[in-house]
Amino acid sequence: MAYDADVIVIGAGLAGLAATAELAEAGRKVILLDQEPEQSLGGQAHWSFGGLFLVDSPEQRRLRVRDSFALAWQDWLGTAGFDREEDHWPRRWAEAYVDFAAGEKRSWLRAQGLRIFPVVGWAERGGYDASGHGNSVPRFHITWGTGPGVVEPFERRVRAGAARGLVDLRFRHRVTALGRSAGAVDTVTGEVLVPSGAPRGTASSREVAGAFELRAQAVVVTSGGIGGNHDLVRANWPRRLGAPPRRMLSGVPAHVDGAVLGIAEQAGARMINRDRMWHYTEGIENWDPVWARHGIRILPGPSSLWLDATGQRLPVPLFPGFDTLGTLEHIMRTGYDYTWFVLTRKVIEKEFALSGSEQNPDLTGRSVREVLGRARSGAPGPVRAFMEHGRDFVVERDLGALVRRMNELTGDALIDEAALRRQILARDREIGNPFTKDLQITALRGARGYLGDRLVRVAAPHRLLDPQAGPLIAVRLNILTRKTLGGLETDLSARVLTEEGGPLPGVYAAGEAAGFGGGGMHGYRSLEGTFLGGCLFSGRAAGRAAARAVG
Repeated sequence: MAYDADVIVIGAGLAGLAATAELAEAGRKVILLDQEPEQSLGGQAHWSFGGLFLVDSPEQRRLRVRDSFALAWQDWLGTAGFDREEDHWPRRWAEAYVDFAAGEKRSWLRAQGLRIFPVVGWAERGGYDASGHGNSVPRFHITWGTGPGVVEPFERRVRAGAARGLVDLRFRHRVTALGRSAGAVDTVTGEVLVPSGAPRGTASSREVAGAFELRAQAVVVTSGGIGGNHDLVRANWPRRLGAPPRRMLSGVPAHVDGAVLGIAEQAGARMINRDRMWHYTEGIENWDPVWARHGIRILPGPSSLWLDATGQRLPVPLFPGFDTLGTLEHIMRTGYDYTWFVLTRKVIEKEFALSGSEQNPDLTGRSVREVLGRARSGAPGPVRAFMEHGRDFVVERDLGALVRRMNELTGDALIDEAALRRQILARDREIGNPFTKDLQITALRGARGYLGDRLVRVAAPHRLLDPQAGPLIAVRLNILTRKTLGGLETDLSARVLTEEGGPLPGVYAAGEAAGFGGGGMHGYRSLEGTFLGGCLFSGRAAGRAAARAVG
């Protein structure tokens, strides 16, 4: 039986585009399959803020940030916490990725036209000792053009391959099985769905128009994770994080359901670290949703007072932006699945950024004029829209009114005004001196020692009950599903492995389907900015390895 292509790639997200681009440029014929319509090309990367983890970059050096591979690897190990026998390949992938981020990553992307915003962000700051979780220095580099700017060069390369007759883009093709001939996986079967004009991210029809069967010498799985499938998220929920939330928002559309991961397992692939996952604790319900249960993450600065559902401050060092999964673990022990930020107008104007390309039209549209407008007083337009329309936002001039509306919003009546006032007054008294025993205030003053934070990210320390800083704002924060940190186990050539430890002949995996490499290169936690880069790094590796294998 003849082959239909040299390689079949399943999933037209960022990892799939990177793999396909490498294959086509190596002269291999590729069929790229995706169940969604063409307008969804690029997958979840399109919706992202475009953050990239880079080490010792020119952008860092210009801001007087001293970084190195050794420091980044120390941070990665302290964050990942590798402690399982199955972490052999994830750890090797992690070291290779940090080396990539400290080496050719920036020049490779720049050669393809990608540009970086000059101010480097500081995500996942940690707050423990030097060998613990978190980034010791700012490493979150924002792509000029956000997520679409990351997708753009790889889509361009894939479409160039299509123009040369090397890439066959087949949308509305839903994979249902992988099959073998002569021992190797070389057959992909599935359903052809009816054409759909559904806008990107919205639900498309699942009506079946026909069936397909395709054969190739190799198959690359880049189908993403499970974040849109809440039942599967709960089924894999780690015991260390307590009971799964009763209510979650979705950071990805429902079609990100993990179905192809199960299909790969049925074909003989090994899934590892399925209980490792990355969900955000600062999710707000999108007032103008694209998909069902659409949540947006707040990218917070360090000043907001973070309260649990009962109105108690979260413990040290669970400050905004310091330890996402540590905070999630604490929240789930409270018995509630939501928390609160309490802040002021001054804080929201400087410290609230919203994740997502559509929430940052200035950066996404590459408008220098609009980006400079962020320096003016007032909250950014997308943030103002949430303040006016978002159901999780409460804005009031006095604390009593704020607490009443917070309790009305949840219906739980858990916040006691007098108790909250005591906590805020105690915090505000610490503002009177340049030194303090309140470690959150110490942290925000330390953050302002970094030029990037002082310019655009961290508000000057002030009293929350200062009328000149008002009005007061409370934001209910929800658990937001996002990334799958475990996945198909792969060696450094992105070959998928079996339960016996050997390669599954003919099968490769990359991106979130492979835990961004090896079956979980992040370990238990992520340093942020590593998801897009992980898709690119593992997709490139899979494409190059498959090209060599079928050459």
